[in-house]
Amino acid sequence: MSAPPPLQIREANAHLAAVHRRAAELEARLEAAECMVRAQAERLARHDQQLSAALDELGRAKDREIAALREQLLTSEAAVQSLQAAVRQRDKLIGQLQPRAELLQDLCRRRPPLAGLLATLAEAERLGPLPASDLLPGGPSSPLANSTGEEEGSDQLEPAVFGTTV
Repeated sequence: MSAPPPLQIREANAHLAAVHRRAAELEARLEAAECMVRAQAERLARHDQQLSAALDELGRAKDREIAALREQLLTSEAAVQSLQAAVRQRDKLIGQLQPRAELLQDLCRRRPPLAGLLATLAEAERLGPLPASDLLPGGPSSPLANSTGEEEGSDQLEPAVFGTTV
């Protein structure tokens, strides 16, 4: 076989050099891409760990909040029970006091006439007994002095003296 012409050799060498440069360039780009992928994978792994830790902390915080809310619910239920017992006790007391309240209301309704009666009795007491005089027919020894007419022949009554005992 004969040797190829020098021009073909130069062209082949130039082509091989270009292929070699291109292969080196592609290998460098591949290495850079692999480094970038490894770096991204490491960042993603760290980010995944951070998210996992944050998710775990969030789960623990949720569990703590649920426990606190359960405790608050138990406390609230106990307070409701206590308040219901107090309401029942007050209802019972109201039931016991209701008749007395009605009695007091009845007394309040009857107060004005009683006050008038007491004022009249006080006025009568202020006036005092009638003096022994001849103003009444028959005088104080007359059977009509303190009589309703039914006690004919009974003992004589004393003169009336009004007083309040309220």
